[in-house]
Parts: sequence; C-alpha cells; structure tokens
Amino acid sequence: MLNNYETVFILTPVLSDVQMKEAVEKFKDLLVQEGAEIVNEELWGLRKLAYPIQKKSTGFYALLQFKGESSLVEKLEVQFRRDERVIRFLTFHMDKFAAEYAEKRKSLKSTKKEGKEK
Repeated sequence: MLNNYETVFILTPVLSDVQMKEAVEKFKDLLVQEGAEIVNEELWGLRKLAYPIQKKSTGFYALLQFKGESSLVEKLEVQFRRDERVIRFLTFHMDKFAAEYAEKRKSLKSTKKEGKEK
C-alpha cells in the first residue's frame, strides 16, 4: 500500500530561477524513478527564514506531495543531505485527514486560478 507524504525543502537563495527549478525537477524525477506518484507541487518562491541558516536569511521554498513506499523517504532525504543547494527539509507522513485537507486545498487553489483567468 502506498502512503501519502508531504515534503517541504528550502533551497539556497543564491540560485537563479532556472537553477531553483532544476533542483526541484531533480527531486521530482528521483521520486518518479522510485515509483512515487507526485500528487501536488507548489513553489512558494523566495521567503524570509525564521532564523539565519548558513548565514542566509532567505531561501526558496518548495513543497511536494506524493504517494509512495516508506523506503522512498529515506532515499529522498539522503539526496537532500547530499545536495549542497538544500539548506533545510522536512518530510512527513500524512494521515487520511491531512491527505483530504491537502486535496481540498489543492482544488480550492485551482478554482481560484480559473477565476482569475476569466
């Protein structure tokens, strides 16, 4: 059975927009190669950190929600630790209520986007 996971990671602010997107794609590709299904992806952009990390006060925030085996999280986190672009990360297992909430939030966002485009 596949579990629902959500991972948020912060990339160093010295990256260009293209480099930041490349880093996100790298982690998405890793998940897909390992058999995960990407449910949602959100790039929150450059944000101020609560406290300095590696002498940096901002970072690029990215969120990935995915379904996969529990062994997948360990592989993903090893890659986060090896990649010098990642300054912080957090992955957690979502229970059915968190997964339902995430689904509602995603559908709410897509209806707001459609409303803006009209």
